Amino acid sequence: MAKVKAKRSGSIRKSKRNQPAPLESQDSTLGLTVVHPKAAGIGIGNGEHWVAIPPGLDAEPVRRFGCFTRDLNALADWLQERGIETVAMQSTGVYWIPLYDILEERKMRPFLVNAQDTKNMPGRKSDIQECQWLMKLHAYGLLKNSFRPEMNLQLANVISDISGATGQAIVDAILAGERDPQVLAKLRDPRIKASEEVVAKSLEGNWRPELLFVLQQESESFQTFQKKIAECDEALYRHYQSMEAKADPKLLPAVPRDKRARGRHVPESFNLRDEMYRVTAGDLTAIHGVNVLTAQTVLAEVGWDMQRFPTEGDFVSFLDLSPKNKISGGKIIGRDKRKTKNRAGLALRLAAGTLLESQTYLGAQYRRFRTKLGAPKARKAMGARLARIIYRMLKYGQEYMDKGNEFYEQKYRQLQIRRLTKKAAELGFEIVKAA
Repeated sequence: MAKVKAKRSGSIRKSKRNQPAPLESQDSTLGLTVVHPKAAGIGIGNGEHWVAIPPGLDAEPVRRFGCFTRDLNALADWLQERGIETVAMQSTGVYWIPLYDILEERKMRPFLVNAQDTKNMPGRKSDIQECQWLMKLHAYGLLKNSFRPEMNLQLANVISDISGATGQAIVDAILAGERDPQVLAKLRDPRIKASEEVVAKSLEGNWRPELLFVLQQESESFQTFQKKIAECDEALYRHYQSMEAKADPKLLPAVPRDKRARGRHVPESFNLRDEMYRVTAGDLTAIHGVNVLTAQTVLAEVGWDMQRFPTEGDFVSFLDLSPKNKISGGKIIGRDKRKTKNRAGLALRLAAGTLLESQTYLGAQYRRFRTKLGAPKARKAMGARLARIIYRMLKYGQEYMDKGNEFYEQKYRQLQIRRLTKKAAELGFEIVKAA
């Protein structure tokens, strides 16, 4: 019975914690005076905003709103209906920008504040508490304001890559003079996950001429950089073509989907994987976790002549992937953290992190490392493992063959059995296999 009462008491305290304390004109204990009696606090998010106003102005003083323009207008309508004059919000990413513009247009005074100035008590943070805390700090005049005007479009919230076909088509149409969100949304590629209706909602906003000018400038700069990248790709292709061919790329199998370098630039004017195979006679992308850009980074930094590295250990050490041992009296007494400055070594660490869910031998090995050592050390250890495989492929012409997740688990099980058998024998016991 006592446990039930304790649980109920805890739930009551939790519910009370989510309710704002009434604001008095003056706090008799701390001597704080209310500077902004009609203030609101907004917890900014990428998918939703939480808004708090003084409890005396509404029966439901804390509400949640979406982030599209129509939702922001509804938020502003509610604040205006309740007589709110000033609003405090944190400068969270770029998500505050559309709301800031709308509140400013509605003649409310928005305060954009630094998140460092609004830290709440540790262990007492939720979306509801955050907006209430902002409202209270602002009401007592404890927050400083800042100002940064921007344009009110949220296309990046519904399209992950604004530089892709859909994003560029919409930007080009906007610069050509199109303003209708429905017309712009029809330029959406069918592969975009967001629906046409959602894309249209994200394109409702103001069309301030000075910001459209900035968009024009940025678009032209983007096109210039794309041209420069294309020139680099062409130079890279000529460099590969000047080298002696050691293998025929036609023998390569198709690249698996999980090997594609998503979100990063891969040359489109030529097949980079084919060119690397042609001059090295080794398909480094066959290694699980290593995509075409990781392989290119290693070859660009190190080359493919492994004769300069007498052993695998030398190669791993060059990549800053070997441990930095503290040695005293001929014994290892500890290890220091080794800062990775080598781009190839860093690329292999990042590649190792992609093996977490890979149902392969390397994937199983990485998960074992991660459980035992923690993620940072596991990535370094697995990066060293990938470096050793690359070394053998380039120096001895070995092919990478995946033995599979089950093979690793079976091998690890046998190792554990041998260790337990040895330990039992040392203690005078004998392990007998269960029937």
